[in-house]
Amino acid sequence: MKRPTKKDTENTLLNAAQAARENSYSPYSHFKVGAAVLARSGRVYTGTNIENASFGLTVCAERNAVFAAVGAGEKEILALALVSGKLPGAKVNSPCGACRQVLAEFMKPNAPVYMGMLEGTKRVVVTKTLKDLLPLAFQLTTHKK
Repeated sequence: MKRPTKKDTENTLLNAAQAARENSYSPYSHFKVGAAVLARSGRVYTGTNIENASFGLTVCAERNAVFAAVGAGEKEILALALVSGKLPGAKVNSPCGACRQVLAEFMKPNAPVYMGMLEGTKRVVVTKTLKDLLPLAFQLTTHKK
């Protein structure tokens, strides 16, 4: 059996994230986001943003995908993809600070983060590493992975 290429993995994750985006509960912002993570086991887990009338209780798609993986027993995430609409003037829509810190708990600094934006029927993708997005992640030195 042929081993998947990086491009295969990227497309699989972006397609899963785009499908998850359709389940977004975003009645306040109307900004749908989907995310997919690839776990060490090879399984893909997805999540979508879920808003709440008490805005502080809203949970982002990226964290929901990570929490689904961890809740299923996964402890290492190899890659993340997110897909959203395009915000006016944005070159890329990237994970928020809270999501970046959660990703740092389960991903290695060099892990890829694929950020897709939908512009009509076209999907524009920017790829960065987690370290690019969060160069000074908070870490407890006594924590062992």
